Amino acid sequence: MPFDLWLTFVAATFAVLMIPGPTVLLVLSYALTQGRKVAVATAAGVALGDLIAMTASLIGLGAIVAASAAAFTILKWAGAAYLVFLGVKMLRSAPREGANLIETDAHASPQAVFWHATVVTALNPKSIGFFIAFVPQFISPSSSYAPQAGILIATFVAFAAANALAYALLADRMRQQIRKPWVMRRLTQAGGLTLICMGALTATLRRTPA
Repeated sequence: MPFDLWLTFVAATFAVLMIPGPTVLLVLSYALTQGRKVAVATAAGVALGDLIAMTASLIGLGAIVAASAAAFTILKWAGAAYLVFLGVKMLRSAPREGANLIETDAHASPQAVFWHATVVTALNPKSIGFFIAFVPQFISPSSSYAPQAGILIATFVAFAAANALAYALLADRMRQQIRKPWVMRRLTQAGGLTLICMGALTATLRRTPA
């Protein structure tokens, strides 16, 4: 995999992970109710959830796209439309009266937090949409598929774990600010605009030449 292509994927990964979807809201919720004592468990659960979702998304699908220009075109436009749809949905759902956090058990054990984070992340439609719509653009038909998929999966999972841990530790230190409605509203609006931009970018991407 070309290094510049990997760097582009890193930038896209960073953008999608910052978006306050179900996973980020769950991380913030546990950080506000239990503090940093479950931060590691939350980050580990997010990593496992993304590993499951991304691996499932890339098995078979990526290979087909890498081998077929027609499949790439269909998936590209469908993915672009889906990302824009998610972005518009996020803009319209930006909270106005509350932080829109997820209700969590303030006394949950680290093990329970780990599995809760795993399930929520694995079923997060934002991440699954990103994997299906955007990730295949970074697969080069001229190289073996499995190693490239492995690199992309490892990169995303590592950044996802670090991002979740950072969100948890930051929220623990900024409890009052995070609870303010305008903070989550601005984060959600920024996330919606990011998804719309990524959808537009996906529509302009061309299949990596063999």
